[in-house]
Amino acid sequence: MAIFLWIAAVCLILLWFVLRPGRFDAAQREAVLGVNHAHRGLHTQDTSVPENSLAAFRAAVQAGYGIELDIQLSKDGRVVVFHDDTLDRVCAVHGRVDEYSFDQLREMRLCGTDETIPLFSQVLEEIDGAVPLIVELKMGPRNNELCQKALAQIRAYHGPLCIESFDPRIVFWFRKNAPDILRGQLTDRPCNFKGQAHPVAAFLLGHLFTNVLARPQFIAHGPGKKTLTARLAESMGALRFCWTVRPGDDIAAKQEENDAVIFEFYQPESRFR
Repeated sequence: MAIFLWIAAVCLILLWFVLRPGRFDAAQREAVLGVNHAHRGLHTQDTSVPENSLAAFRAAVQAGYGIELDIQLSKDGRVVVFHDDTLDRVCAVHGRVDEYSFDQLREMRLCGTDETIPLFSQVLEEIDGAVPLIVELKMGPRNNELCQKALAQIRAYHGPLCIESFDPRIVFWFRKNAPDILRGQLTDRPCNFKGQAHPVAAFLLGHLFTNVLARPQFIAHGPGKKTLTARLAESMGALRFCWTVRPGDDIAAKQEENDAVIFEFYQPESRFR
């Protein structure tokens, strides 16, 4: 019996060491607590205001919402605001974002509107510290370059801002190089990564075993049911973000269960706490 208790104690200690989140201060918590963040800006379901456009960001600022947005690199190393790896869905152009220079990208149109792909610097200038930002860094073959260039622009920005990524290597990079910036790990149930990640990577990320590397201060969890280890990480003090809440979801429950909410296609109060 004693040996089983000893083994159980060792397992619990190992879990604590692997899963424990990074620490944050009261100011970092206050900046995000109870904030509703418009997913890719306050874009519309009919795409008349397209996602990750300056128009969507202006609308979010006007409504007082926090903003979630996505950044990645163009072929010539400019930091652009765009979600997908490829241009097909949003711009009706075949190819990857990183196969085109920014001069080429800015000639494309978002969802058939007059809106174009903006630079991260343009978006930061447009928002100008008015509302909190969640900046998702998209994973890719040039992670370090993206992190370095994004951080340089973040350092010149004055306003509440945190970063997140599905790639724990990016979250670790910010832990190492910018520990003062609130960082988060994007995740979901492992089965929801099917076709998007190697099964081993999906298992590790879905169970947040990557926390041992990244030490995220918040966990941004998708709509899938949380694993036991994800709940354990939250119970150890990680801030709880959720993505992406839509009109058919139990919005009140999502607000009750989380410290910050990322939403789309409805217009809640700017804060729920």
